[in-house]
Amino acid sequence: MQIITRYFIVFMLAFITQYVNAQQDSVKINNNQVKIEALLKEKEKVESEEKEQLKAEVEAINQRLEKNDITEEEATQLKKEAAEKRALNIENRLAIIDNQIALLARNNSITTKSEFKTPESVPIQTIEKKVEKEYSYGSRTYDDVVFAIGFNNAIIDGQDINDSPYKLGGSGFVELGYAWTTRVFPNSGFLHLKYGASLQWNKLNIKDNQYFVRDGNNIGLEEFPLDLNKAKFRTTNLVFPVHLQFGPGRSVTKTYDDRIIYRQNRFRLGVGGYAGFSIGHMQKLKYKDGSDRIKDKQKGDFNINEFIYGLSGYIAIGDVAVYVKYDLNPIFRNQAVDQNNISIGLRFDVFDVY
Repeated sequence: MQIITRYFIVFMLAFITQYVNAQQDSVKINNNQVKIEALLKEKEKVESEEKEQLKAEVEAINQRLEKNDITEEEATQLKKEAAEKRALNIENRLAIIDNQIALLARNNSITTKSEFKTPESVPIQTIEKKVEKEYSYGSRTYDDVVFAIGFNNAIIDGQDINDSPYKLGGSGFVELGYAWTTRVFPNSGFLHLKYGASLQWNKLNIKDNQYFVRDGNNIGLEEFPLDLNKAKFRTTNLVFPVHLQFGPGRSVTKTYDDRIIYRQNRFRLGVGGYAGFSIGHMQKLKYKDGSDRIKDKQKGDFNINEFIYGLSGYIAIGDVAVYVKYDLNPIFRNQAVDQNNISIGLRFDVFDVY
């Protein structure tokens, strides 16, 4: 079981590394888009500047014509030469900017045309502006890394949680998983099905100098003969969660095949459960025996339930959620008093599609 756990962790670390690299690429794309927009504004500025200078030159030519310094034919030729010069200036300056844009993005493009004339109706060369436009589409199914961390304890039959033999602050849980989310309706983000696989580490920090002891099939807490520094009991589970995820209807910005653009950072509610199996458990004791510091890791059979199943839910805004899970199976099998694991904490669903 330890080998399975190690392979799963290695897989998740590899996936997270790949995901981080993808996020860096996404940030780079977004930065490039900002630069492209700035360059497009610069292109408009270039065209306006050259147009104003052309107007000034044409006015100067008209003044010379009015003073009879030049003939009508000479004025027309000068205007034509001025228009050609300014058009060439625009072409050269825009070519430099277009080359910069081409280096930043090579996605779907939209070509628009702008044309202007001199006051004397002398045509100026038509200029084509290539606008790189980028869309971010949300696919029907997307995947993400799930990470959760928080407090852990046990619900014991006939006992208030305030009287729990486990420390409220010291007991905790960690969950690391990989999940897929599928939109149930093609053009609505109101309902999703979320499913995947997760590793759960549930830790109980035992208080009052007690530790777990097995007597036959019975598992009970007894006082340790020496002063315990720490007494912890941890279970490791591999589970397969399934949730129905509800949220406000998300407006569609654009559709492309089966891809939809949705607004981000919206409220979501997930309800569901999980099932799986236990892949390991351990009791860890730390104490001093005379001058010796002892760390005792007990990995024997504590009559743990091998089959794990329970209920879970979350309330999320964006990628962060308040997360609760409750094991319907008792921690230990066939006991007079059942103890069921319960956890509450924060869950992070890190995805890059919404």
